[in-house]
Amino acid sequence: MAFRAKEMMKKIVRKVGEDNVAPGVKESLKKCLPDNKLVMGRAKRGLYGGRHIQFGNQISEDGGNKTRRNWKPNVQEKRLFSYILNRHIRVKITTYALRCIDKAGGIDEYLLKTPHHKMDTEMGLIWKSKIEKMYEEFGKTGCAFFSRAHEAKIEEGSKEAIKKDQSVDEEGSSHAADDGHELKRIVGM
Repeated sequence: MAFRAKEMMKKIVRKVGEDNVAPGVKESLKKCLPDNKLVMGRAKRGLYGGRHIQFGNQISEDGGNKTRRNWKPNVQEKRLFSYILNRHIRVKITTYALRCIDKAGGIDEYLLKTPHHKMDTEMGLIWKSKIEKMYEEFGKTGCAFFSRAHEAKIEEGSKEAIKKDQSVDEEGSSHAADDGHELKRIVGM
């Protein structure tokens, strides 16, 4: 593994925490980290979706003269909501990566579906490992799915329970008012 990949691995483990890394994730990260992939400096601090600076020639219309130039990726600063983390993530992101996130169904799904070897930025790998850890924790909690007919029965039962509670509250409030009058009689007011 190249020096850059080792440094990236140390940084990820430090930010996520040694204890928070799920078993097996550290080894899979080591396998998937780029060995000698060059990433432009600002792409390390955002989600660029594989987009980098492109180089080429600007060709004049009249004489066909060629002038060297470059094309930078279209980078926007966005706040994306993560349902797993239950908060907004402020990130610099290319419009291409934003379209990929929309297509995947959100930032959580994008980070979970994108393989480690395609996630070429340190920030993306850090968020991916955090969301994978939280996703595993959510998987341990129980949840149930019901058919629509069963949901309708549950809803009817809850409406009946609410009506019973309201009727009990109304009866209780009238009794409470009676109790107050009795206290006044006892005290002599």
